[in-house]
Order: sequence, then structure tokens, then C-alpha cells
Amino acid sequence: MRLILIAILLGLLTACGTARMELSSKLVQRALALQLSQTQQHLSQQLQLSVPPRFEINQLAIAQQQRFVLQDLPTYRVRGTYDLTIQLPTRQVTQQHNPFEVYLQRQKEGKTWRLAVPQSTSKETGTVWRTYLID
Repeated sequence: MRLILIAILLGLLTACGTARMELSSKLVQRALALQLSQTQQHLSQQLQLSVPPRFEINQLAIAQQQRFVLQDLPTYRVRGTYDLTIQLPTRQVTQQHNPFEVYLQRQKEGKTWRLAVPQSTSKETGTVWRTYLID
């Protein structure tokens, strides 16, 4: 009987550890970088910039994680702050403690994550989401 209880407890502890490891700071940083890149590309096109500025994300701090189901897949709303360093042609600018919110969606096979971005909301269809593979 003790062996069965120990096996169950070990299984539960392993499951809890895996869930916590899934949302590593590195994964959230890659998702945030993807989101910032998309925003930067959009702005660069509107401003007709030939070469968009490079950026670096530092000091990422996750403050909140909320799990929910989106399109029958586990999804996490992650909030926190980060420091952003932007390399401009003539100087470097650092912005500290920028708030962020990203949505991370685990795929069925459990091997990949996608950045989920809400596109629009209406009474008829609800929120329409678009997802992007996180490299």
C-alpha cells in the first residue's frame, strides 16, 4: 500500500514540476520577442523605414500566469515586466519596467508552443485569435 501511495505522489509531483517548467522565462521571452518583432515590422512599414531598429529584451519578470482553454488547447495568459534596449542608428535607448501580456498556447503533441494574439472581438463571433509558432 505504501508503494502505491509513493508512486501516486511521485506522479503528481512530476506533473506539477512539468507544468511549472513549461512556462519558462526563456519561452516567454521568445514569445515577447515575436510579438515585438511583429509590431516593429508593422510600424516600420507604416513609417517606411528601410532597416528596422534591433532590440534586446532583458530583466524579464513574470508576475502572473492564468491557464485557460482556447480552441481545445491549454493556453496561458502571462503578464509581467521587461527591460527593452533598442539599437538606433546613432544611439541606444533602454526602457525599463515595460509591462507585457502574452498568450501562450501549447500544441496537442506537446512539443511546440504558439503565440496567440487576439485579432478582433464581436458579439456574434466573440474574440477571434491568430496564432504564430514560437521558434
